[in-house]
Amino acid sequence: MERHCDSHLPDRARHKIVTGVIALLGIALLCAPTVRAAPMRCGGEESICINSCKKNPDKSTMSICVTNCGVRNAMCKKTGCWDSGTQKYCGLLKQ
Repeated sequence: MERHCDSHLPDRARHKIVTGVIALLGIALLCAPTVRAAPMRCGGEESICINSCKKNPDKSTMSICVTNCGVRNAMCKKTGCWDSGTQKYCGLLKQ
């Protein structure tokens, strides 16, 4: 049985071309600059916390909630960790 192919190039030549293209793509990916997200800040977490307080339908607890956000922000600026009460994550900028 004969093998029929649409290409006029022999198998060896096609293999070299494909290998070359893959190698070039690999080099291009290695040289590509890394894109990083903007670092998270304690102040940004405080804003999210305060917005969360504003969404609470019970307005009588709003001042306590906003005060707690301020306390959490102060602790974050000292430690770099935000503690929402249900979740704690670190690595934030202390600004």
